[in-house]
Amino acid sequence: MANTPEEFDWESFETKGFGEGYSKKKKEELAQMYENTLTTITEKEVVKGTVVGINDRDVILNIGFKSDGLVAVNEFRDLPELKLGDEVEVFIEEQENANGQLVLSRRKAKIVKAWETIQDALDNDKVIEGVVKRRTKGGLIVDIYGVEAFLPGSQIDVKPIRDFDVFVGKKMEVKVIKINYSNDNVVVSHKVLIEKDLEKQKAQILENLEKGQVLEGVIKNMTNFGVFIDLGGVDGLLHITDISWGRINHPEEVLNLDEKVNVVVLDFDDDKKRISLGMKQLTPHPWDSLTEDIQVGSKVSGKIVNVADYGAFLEIMPGVEGLIHVSEMSWSQHLRNPQDFIKVGDELDAIVLTLDREDRKMSLGMKQLTDDPWTKSDILTKYAIGTKHTGIVRNLTNFGLFIELEEGIDGLVHVSDLSWTKKIKHPSEFIKVGEELEVKVLELDVENKRLALGHKQLEENPWDTFETIFTPGSEHKCTIISKNDKGAVLELPYGIEGFALNKNLQKEDDGKAEVGETMDFKVMEFSKEDKRIVLSHTATYREDEEVKKSTAKKAAPKSSGAGATKKRAASAAPDASSATLGDLDALANLKEQMSGGGSQESSPKAAGKSELADDTLDNADKVEQTAKNAKEDEDNEK
Repeated sequence: MANTPEEFDWESFETKGFGEGYSKKKKEELAQMYENTLTTITEKEVVKGTVVGINDRDVILNIGFKSDGLVAVNEFRDLPELKLGDEVEVFIEEQENANGQLVLSRRKAKIVKAWETIQDALDNDKVIEGVVKRRTKGGLIVDIYGVEAFLPGSQIDVKPIRDFDVFVGKKMEVKVIKINYSNDNVVVSHKVLIEKDLEKQKAQILENLEKGQVLEGVIKNMTNFGVFIDLGGVDGLLHITDISWGRINHPEEVLNLDEKVNVVVLDFDDDKKRISLGMKQLTPHPWDSLTEDIQVGSKVSGKIVNVADYGAFLEIMPGVEGLIHVSEMSWSQHLRNPQDFIKVGDELDAIVLTLDREDRKMSLGMKQLTDDPWTKSDILTKYAIGTKHTGIVRNLTNFGLFIELEEGIDGLVHVSDLSWTKKIKHPSEFIKVGEELEVKVLELDVENKRLALGHKQLEENPWDTFETIFTPGSEHKCTIISKNDKGAVLELPYGIEGFALNKNLQKEDDGKAEVGETMDFKVMEFSKEDKRIVLSHTATYREDEEVKKSTAKKAAPKSSGAGATKKRAASAAPDASSATLGDLDALANLKEQMSGGGSQESSPKAAGKSELADDTLDNADKVEQTAKNAKEDEDNEK
């Protein structure tokens, strides 16, 4: 009976037939030997493989695994001469995909190897080489073994780089200064390599640095105040004033970026961190070559290089300038802004006024090229006393104004000579600077170059007429213009002004007159010489009362003799009851003295005497009137 499958003696069968009777032990040994021929691989790592086949689409690689792997042929473009048997590094993506194939990548292998190289360069401070692929914002992109690294513009060179495009497509050695794996970002620097090379050169320059030493440098940066020069790892400042003996407004007028120049060391600090350089000092000073034919009084020509508030500088040759003070630009007596005459860039002539070759200073004049208008032969007839002219107001002062009749001919109009009728405190109340004014010559002093002018003299003196209109005792309608603690300023007919004391502003109803009111006023005093009119509103009604009282007394029964006269005088002037007829002359004299003193005052202030003095005058008036009445009574009795 045949054996069942479970009872089949496989070992006996194998010994008798297939496998020539390998034992179980032998089989295990053979299996182990087979396993040892295969390589154990791990996904996501880089291994070496041997090219065992090449077709139009793939490169077949043996990495020692149970199956070969395929890599797209386009990943070997950098190896156009690839052949069978060559070894290359590949990245294991998958041991077996859905088709049972080993998936490899040479491109990823190169990237992984590149990152390892980059990390090693950062850890061990190594220099690696890359190729500049393109320009980007703020710097360059450098290809390092397939990884794109960023090279900032500030890290390209020790000097500022203005054109990044010149580096595109070129190889460049760099150092890795930063890696950020989170976004696969690498930052490299080429500048650190240059700085290391310059350290030795810099130390040597600083060690031998001396004042007066001449060095060669390259202009690395320009500013409006100067240029920075690279002396070989050491920077120095060449100030704009030390570039040229002539005046320049910006270094770019005479220098260019990246230009090689020779400079001299002018100064440096103790640490030699700030080095001052000069370039003009390498050439002779232009003043040393100034010709001897230029002397005081010589005529020179040049170009205006600077204009200041006080004058302008004329450059007669590079490095040689003279100052034209504003007072030497015109014969006009009034200093104005120099820009009214000239501007930068103007070419003009001038006369040398002073010259100091040792201190290298020169003052020049422009007005000396023309004659002084005060020395002209027709000056006496042109500006004779009484002649009329029109000029421009150039300046205002407290005491008057200066008017320019022509360039160099100025005259003074005193404030009192501006108007016959208005009391002008300051000329600004009458006219402004720059306006034209017609004047009349009052005085001429050619020797001292002085003209006294007047404006009001163009018209007749109206006070001759006013004297016949505003007679003492006459009444006029007046308007109160303003008031102060003394009294009020009044506007009279014909546009003139008068003055009234506070006590003379009282109305008949005991009210006070206010500004803007128009009332009747009586002239109390008129002075043509002082142009003063003193008025009173109170006098317009008080005097009427006095007249009424006087009339009533005359109508009363008359007493005989001097005694009645004395009683009448006493009743008419109660304030002077103690005065006798013998005292009346003294009181009259007192009034005359006080009134006369007042007439000598020349202003409304002077017209405003103290209240006590005014009361005294009023009493004197009353006594005098009483005396007159008494005299009339006596005459009537006779």
